[in-house]
This record gives sequence, C-alpha cells and structure tokens, in this order.
Amino acid sequence: MSHNVSSTPCAGLMRWWKSIALAIVFALCTGCAMRPSVIPPIAGTVWQIDNQTLDPRGTWHKTGATELLVQWSAVDGTAFIANEVMPIAPQMPAWQRIADEPWAQEVILGLAGRFDENAARTDIVELARLSAALATHPTPLNVVGWYFPVEIDPTWNEAASLAPLLESLPRPLWISVYDSANVGPEALAQRLDKWLPKDVGVFFQDGVGVHAREARVARQYADMLSVRLGRNRVRIIAEAFRPQVGGGFRSATIAELGPQLAQYDNYRIYLFEGPRYVSDALVGQILARQAKGINVLSASH
Repeated sequence: MSHNVSSTPCAGLMRWWKSIALAIVFALCTGCAMRPSVIPPIAGTVWQIDNQTLDPRGTWHKTGATELLVQWSAVDGTAFIANEVMPIAPQMPAWQRIADEPWAQEVILGLAGRFDENAARTDIVELARLSAALATHPTPLNVVGWYFPVEIDPTWNEAASLAPLLESLPRPLWISVYDSANVGPEALAQRLDKWLPKDVGVFFQDGVGVHAREARVARQYADMLSVRLGRNRVRIIAEAFRPQVGGGFRSATIAELGPQLAQYDNYRIYLFEGPRYVSDALVGQILARQAKGINVLSASH
C-alpha cells in the first residue's frame, strides 16, 4: 500500500524549513553581492625577464607582496645570472639592487626556459640539465625556491615525461599549469596528481586575463588542485592584464582586477606581470580596495 508522502505533516514541515533555509541563503548571498570587492593581501609578483624589462621597479610591496617569482634566469640559450654553462646576456639585471627591494625579500628563481612553449616542451631534457647547473651558481637574492619554466596544460600529452627530470632539480620546486583546453578542474587536477612528484608545488595560471574563464571558475580550479595535491602546494597566478583593442595586452583596470583578486582569498596570489602591467597607480587603487575591505570587515564585528 502506498501514499503520497508530500501530503504528510512531516513532509510539509520539511518543505517549510527548506523554504526558510533558501530564504536565508538568498539573503546572505544578496548581502555579499552588495559588499565591495575585498582584495586580500598579495603574496608576490611575477617578473618575466627579457631585454626590455631588465630593470624592474615598482611599489608592489604596498599590496603585501614581498615575494618575487622570476620566470627564468636563462632563456633561449642566454643567461641573466653569472654562470659557466651558457652565454651571459650583454646587459644583466641589477641583482643586488633587486635583492634589496621590499618586494623581493624572498625569491622563487626560475631556471632555464624558452620563449616558445612548443620548443621548450621539445627540449625538456636539455632545459632540465641546464637548470640543474644554473641552480648551483649563487646570486645576491634570497632564494627560497626554484621554478622550472616549462608550462603544463592538458594539450601536452607527454607532460608526465617531466616527472623524472623534475627529480634532478633542487627543492623547494614549483611548476605552473593552465587549462587551455577547458577540461575542467577535476580532470586537470586528476591528471596532474597521477604523475607530479609529491614534493613539487603548482602555480595555477587563472586564465582571466586572456578571457579563458571567470575568476570564480578559476577559484574552483585552485580548490580542486588543493583537494588533490594539498593546499600548501597550490598558489595562484592572477593575470593582471586584458586583451587590447588592435592586438596585444594592456593593464587590467581596478574594476576588472578587484573582483578577480577578491575571489582568491586564503590563497597566495602572485600578480602577472609586475613590471609590465602593475603600475604604481594601479597599486594605489588596489591599496584603496584593500583598505575599504578592512573597514567593512571591522564594521561588521
């Protein structure tokens, strides 16, 4: 014998409680949407060395950034640090001055790479060999980690061949990953977890600057990577640029960047790319948003 459960007093009570719960959630979400974007402290900035950006200067530390991620110390066979394994650039960065900057108190130093991604992936064995050699040469920097600058995404079917090469590099070691194929957070994290050495960390490139995804979706990627790899192995590279009319890229506006950064609270955030896209004026606007967020949070307690 059956009866319509929805007509019972219990079912009616459950519907009532569900309606109340949904109303509360809606009210909370509406309140959150009305609040200004709270930008968390920034952990660091990224510097992609080339001949046009040999002398990085900025005030990124005012946002909280005290760590510098140097994308590479050698690219396409030319080194930007003193060494005995490859030719040195005719003009070198002022490493001692950079080491004294408040935004470079700790440095994750990129090793040997190539500008062309496909060339880098083809040449990973040689790049790993050069990287291991470069890492033995001292610099004035306070190096707290190393970065192997061959980027990983789902279209690279041979990415797992990196695993034994990464074992030859110094620790702490970081790589970066992005999702150009939009396979989704779960698939990306699952693939990476299958082969990445357990002591190698990941910088996730959010893809917001190239309009690959919204920041809220990028946050889902970071969260899934954290579930698979562990939170301490995951950091976020926030693209602080946008496509420019006519080609190329421009700095993101604070209206674009503010909500993006606000999505990444409780993660270590690195702005890409400091010297090109994060001007002192933009730093000031980030600061204003950070201060506004602090005031809002203080008022709510």
